[in-house]
Amino acid sequence: MVARELFSGKLVRQWLSNQQSPCPIPLGREALYVAYFATAELKCHLSLGWPLPAYVLDLYVEFRCLTNGLELPAGKGLLGALSYFGLASISYTEKESMRELAIRGSPFSAEEKQALTDYCQGDVDALVALLPHLVERLHLQQALLRGRYIKSVACMENCGIPIDTPTLHQLQSNWDALKNALINRVNSDYGVFDGNTFKKELFAKYLRRRKIAWPTLASGQLDLKDTTFRQMARVYPSLSPLRELRHSLGKLQLQNIQAAADDRARVNLSPFSSKTGRNQPSNSRYIFGSSVWLRGLIKSQPDWGVAYIDWSQQEFGIAAALSGDPAMLQAYHSGDPYLEFAKQAGLVPPEATKQTHPQQRKLCKAAVLAVQYGMGAESLANSINEPVQMGRELLANHKRTFPVFWKWSQGVQDFAQLQLKLWTVFGWNLKVGRDANPRSIANFPMQANGAEILRLACCYMVEAGIRVCAPIHDAVLIEAPLDILGEQITLVRELMARASRDVLEGFELNTDVEIFRYPARYCDADRGKEFWEMVIEELDRLQADRA
Repeated sequence: MVARELFSGKLVRQWLSNQQSPCPIPLGREALYVAYFATAELKCHLSLGWPLPAYVLDLYVEFRCLTNGLELPAGKGLLGALSYFGLASISYTEKESMRELAIRGSPFSAEEKQALTDYCQGDVDALVALLPHLVERLHLQQALLRGRYIKSVACMENCGIPIDTPTLHQLQSNWDALKNALINRVNSDYGVFDGNTFKKELFAKYLRRRKIAWPTLASGQLDLKDTTFRQMARVYPSLSPLRELRHSLGKLQLQNIQAAADDRARVNLSPFSSKTGRNQPSNSRYIFGSSVWLRGLIKSQPDWGVAYIDWSQQEFGIAAALSGDPAMLQAYHSGDPYLEFAKQAGLVPPEATKQTHPQQRKLCKAAVLAVQYGMGAESLANSINEPVQMGRELLANHKRTFPVFWKWSQGVQDFAQLQLKLWTVFGWNLKVGRDANPRSIANFPMQANGAEILRLACCYMVEAGIRVCAPIHDAVLIEAPLDILGEQITLVRELMARASRDVLEGFELNTDVEIFRYPARYCDADRGKEFWEMVIEELDRLQADRA
């Protein structure tokens, strides 16, 4: 460990042995802990039994906030930040060689220990040089709030997600044979594979048989991107197994999902990596970024349970709160904004319910989501398998029903084009280029302030002693012993509501919860359950054949 006290210049150099020793630097409210991508250092604190510092200033996060939206030729790492401000640094080659030595692990020779400690000191001294350039450009209270979240990230990464490790290993060791079995099984319903190869012409025949209008590219060819398949599977649930199979064959890297000896999967959450400030963990390593059916591997230990708690229609609620549109606020508070939109637009009678008018609600839901995703009339029409005119009418109804929102949204775009920047309630900044996509600009306030709400909620939960296994886009996964799981869920929902009020000036977002008590495993009933059950059946069949 290497640290330097900025004002006195006092240097601390200590090689940490296996024996526990007290932290050699102050961590209380009298000190500010400055680091670059501080989660690594903070997880070291947790593994050594050291307390976390009261205040953290993460210069990686502040450099990201300062330059978000800009092209950075030297990258966003420490060397990139030093280069951006014209400061001296070691070479990338030297840094990489030291990282490889550290990753290699012990035992280290005396010379290697000296080299690694010198390397750490080089990073610390680089922070001393970098700090003044960022301090003069940041809002300290907002920066400390972001540092507070980094502490929570360290705790969440350290906690990890409970995994059914034996089943994971069985899937990994049998995956090649499983893929063949799954192709044969799924293809019996579709007839779109020739051997192990997906054939576009066979899929086109399937679509004609089922009278499904599929989106096409400018060339006239079928659009076979995974995002298109996912969207169409929402319209035609019968396509879900085929979509899951294609995704699993093309993108799933099952060996990248790793569980430690304690049956927990841990990944780098990569906080503040997206332009909206959201986490951006590796999709191939993060079980919530991979194929949906894989979430069936999430399973708590005996006498424990997990709960998935998400904000209800979060982006719609944020848009209502930020724009102040009274009709949109009313729709959100109704508990079913899609049905309420249909009523407000005069598409269904006031007494309509989800059961009496499911099709109209479905169309209005598609329109609301289309606005959130920045879709035009043609894309909306494709997503609901209706003529383009229907897409135009739905979007026109949205604009007539929520005029205050649309005026506010246009104002956001106009401001961004004039000022070339946008920011969230707590100061997450985006530099806007002249050629920026207007739809991305319009969606930034909802996405980025949604990220603020999630970050603040995670801080509240971790600080309250909740075991947060993972943050997901607009949700969290927590775990607790079964005898206190219910009260923990109640507390989490209160803290999530509080976070939304704090970001949205008193406006409260609702939450939903799904609970999975041991021995039940996590299950996404709407999307991944059917394919998970199919995979397990084929796995059991393979193992029985070998017995």
